[in-house]
Amino acid sequence: MADIVPWVATIATIVAASITAANLGSRITGYGFCVFLIGSLSWVAAGVMTGQPALTWTNIVLTFLNIFGIWRWLGRQTKVEEGAHAAAEASKETPGESLFPVSLLSSAPVLGDGTELGRCVDAMAGCASGRLNYVVVSQGGVAGVGETLRRLPWADVRASSDRLLTGLQPKQFEKLEELPRDQWPGR
Repeated sequence: MADIVPWVATIATIVAASITAANLGSRITGYGFCVFLIGSLSWVAAGVMTGQPALTWTNIVLTFLNIFGIWRWLGRQTKVEEGAHAAAEASKETPGESLFPVSLLSSAPVLGDGTELGRCVDAMAGCASGRLNYVVVSQGGVAGVGETLRRLPWADVRASSDRLLTGLQPKQFEKLEELPRDQWPGR
């Protein structure tokens, strides 16, 4: 048992770090903290079994931080997202313009002609007007490695409650301006 527990702790910690580093959304990040919790509890057990008080106490503290992470990402954040979704749905039934959660602009899939073209990673808006100028769409790659960033003018985008839609065909999208990671246009 004393040989297995440190391996469980090691594997859980590596898997949890991979999950949270991928930044795949609040729910997935919350699950990452659940796996971190398994890892920290395993490290506490390993520390107690091997007489390592520093390892034990460090992971007791990390256990509380992981519980906080679970609450933050699976409890609180999920409720915030549900509130935003409820407001977007309710706005469809009320007079005036429908609303969408702005947080959508940091993670929404972007669809053109029913095909996912990429994922929105950010947006640029006017300071005084608050009007969106363009969104930045990540295309390809894995967890940001090897991706291509494209500038999609807001005039070509329509927001729905959980995605962004464009009338551009995939071939038209491919012709959009490619953005360097650190030099986006000011206008």
